[in-house]
Amino acid sequence: MSPILILILVLTYFLSLLWVARVTSRGADAHAFYIGGRQSRWYVVAYGMIGTSLSGVTFVSVPGEVGIKQWAYLQIVLGYWAGYIVIALVLLPLYYRLQVTSIYSYLLERFGSVTYRTGSAFFIISRTLGATARIFLVVNMLQVFVLDPLGIPFMVTAAVIVLFILLYTLRGGVKTIVWTDLIQTTCMLASLVLSIWLIAEKLQLSLSGLMHTISQYELTKTFFWEWRDRNFFVKQFLSGMFITIAMTGLDQEMMQKNLSCRNLSDAQKNMFTFSVVLVVVNLLFLFLGATLYAYMFETGIAAPARSDDVFPMLALQHLGQIAALIFLVGLISALYPSADGALTALTSAFCIDILGLPQRQNLSEVERTRIRYLVHIGFAVIFLLCLLVFRLANKTAIITTVLTIAGYTYGPLLGLYAFGLLTRSTIADRKSWLVCVLAPLISHGISLNSEKWFFGYQLGFELLLVNALLTFLGLWLISRKNLNSAKVVAES
Repeated sequence: MSPILILILVLTYFLSLLWVARVTSRGADAHAFYIGGRQSRWYVVAYGMIGTSLSGVTFVSVPGEVGIKQWAYLQIVLGYWAGYIVIALVLLPLYYRLQVTSIYSYLLERFGSVTYRTGSAFFIISRTLGATARIFLVVNMLQVFVLDPLGIPFMVTAAVIVLFILLYTLRGGVKTIVWTDLIQTTCMLASLVLSIWLIAEKLQLSLSGLMHTISQYELTKTFFWEWRDRNFFVKQFLSGMFITIAMTGLDQEMMQKNLSCRNLSDAQKNMFTFSVVLVVVNLLFLFLGATLYAYMFETGIAAPARSDDVFPMLALQHLGQIAALIFLVGLISALYPSADGALTALTSAFCIDILGLPQRQNLSEVERTRIRYLVHIGFAVIFLLCLLVFRLANKTAIITTVLTIAGYTYGPLLGLYAFGLLTRSTIADRKSWLVCVLAPLISHGISLNSEKWFFGYQLGFELLLVNALLTFLGLWLISRKNLNSAKVVAES
């Protein structure tokens, strides 16, 4: 594909986002930046959240892994659906009742300031690593297949893309992102459907003929019942459910968009609708993966060493210029929802939870805005540095990397909220940070030795549950009830 055409495509896309940002950020204050002034339409939020939830990981990694795991990922997706129902019925009512801007304010009310800041800090770490892993996937694809041949260094590519994200999120925040996500989700889904159609055309097959060809290669096995297997249905379903509760319901970025809805009823409509649509869209991505592998088998093309390279390799090197153009539009569309909301949410969490900016009455609105801008720019720089680290260190499929990071960093958050919602005990607030640090470390040790200790059982993404359970147990040990019991025993 012509480098000039690629440049025009990228610039046109970015300028469109910048125009939307300019329109939506008019008159935007801090309230609009953090939660969009609570004026977002629920159906716009629901549609845009599809792009945020999918990101470049789903766009590239999910189709690529079909050749390895078939449709096992659908087991996790079904768990996602169950998790969204829990969020809609349990967490959203809690957040709206408390009228929070940062969802971690619940931890302040329930436990105290140390636990509050600990929860927010774990979100900041998790979202920074998770978002940059997602961004890296797309940036690296563009670099390897498009920009390396032009002699453009990865550092320049990463810096320019991060700068683009910074420019259109700096002022408008959530108010802007709700609308830019709508554009990006549309482009991503259009790219998905058109890619399937183009491959069917290349193979000269109708949709039914394509489905028959896929079935011949046994690419669509979905349910796995061997309990020792990493793909065992029960643990995949439960992992998906609790990953969703943690990565959406306890995630400031995702909940920030829900809290921008006008009321609880609208936010729940958003979540119910979004949960169903997301299952259908993930099913389409798995179908795309089966289509890609069927094309390779039919044409004799060798699969690349990394599963993440399957879709870009075929789109950019074998399917023609139209397919390459469609792929690039989808890839870029997958990039920005992963990054813009994360950057805004990290800024919100740091300003509200760590700096306490809204409560600092000694600062003028101009000074608060200046600090917010500096924090926003600071996180953009951190994004850039993380991208460079991933460039040096990443060796596995990004979807595995993202879910593994989530297991270690969202586990303490899930444990904190579970303890808060399921018990009435208070805790020694000053010790909560230690529990939240020790739980992931112990979980890592269990993960390394699970096959040896548990009769060949392989610990997978349910690492999140183990981590959360350890956090819950640790909080129980430092709960007031247990401390008082220990005191009575000591005195006796």
